[in-house]
Amino acid sequence: MIALTAATGQLGRLVAAQLLRRFPDRPPVAVVRDPAKAADLAAQGVVVRAADYTDGPALVRAFAGVERLLLISGNELGQRFAQHRTVIAAARAAGVKLLVYTSLLRADTTALNLGPEHAQTEAELKASGLPFVILRNGWYTENYTGSIAPALAHGAFVGSAGSGRIASAARADYAAAAVAALAGAAAVGRTYELAGDTAFTLAEFAAELSRQAGRPIPYRDLPEADYAAVLRQAGLPPVWADGIAGWDTAAARGALFDDGRELSRLIGRPTTPLAESIRAALPAR
Repeated sequence: MIALTAATGQLGRLVAAQLLRRFPDRPPVAVVRDPAKAADLAAQGVVVRAADYTDGPALVRAFAGVERLLLISGNELGQRFAQHRTVIAAARAAGVKLLVYTSLLRADTTALNLGPEHAQTEAELKASGLPFVILRNGWYTENYTGSIAPALAHGAFVGSAGSGRIASAARADYAAAAVAALAGAAAVGRTYELAGDTAFTLAEFAAELSRQAGRPIPYRDLPEADYAAVLRQAGLPPVWADGIAGWDTAAARGALFDDGRELSRLIGRPTTPLAESIRAALPAR
């Protein structure tokens, strides 16, 4: 039995769909905070169980009979390590035989402020005695294609990444890596540094967007504080506006670059090209 947490999130839904296709006779268990949000998954045959990352006893119940578990990292910045520790303890108590964790590219050395909670979780997992696979996910291309609509509306793509190269991959590529690990294609006890096959600067991203949109959409590189102000003005909470701007600044220093191609080797195919991701995100014309 395979289970995954955060199954109603963007990555979780892709993992659940891929597991259903790969193992049609063995539907996965979706461990979710709000089962009502997983009604569509249940309609497809997914077994839905309710548990929150902070509720150890509920997690133990949700993991009953589970042999392989995917722990998708939480999104509550500053709270994640405590939450992940609760999940790991529950998995151990429930007798889970393999825990796959979605971490962050070079979590132990990254300049991204997201790194420490991931590194702490990795250490907790290694100390737990549970067999594990750590998937250090790089950036999702969707982190940038999600800004295409405002870029088209305002005639420019803005950021703070300078000429830093970003080896991102589509979220579906990282979902495929998680499925591969759950299916036994990853070496137990190994940490994988996952990123896209090719890297781009945000100026190159804007150039490809311009080509596909049929009009110039230049990249405008802003100081970190100015970019954060733009994001706050667009409605993002300060913690996320400041975080995104800071992550771009870290990208300018190489934090999102990797050329090891471990992701494509693990999933057995090339990662999704940037042009394809942009094409999928462009509004219908």
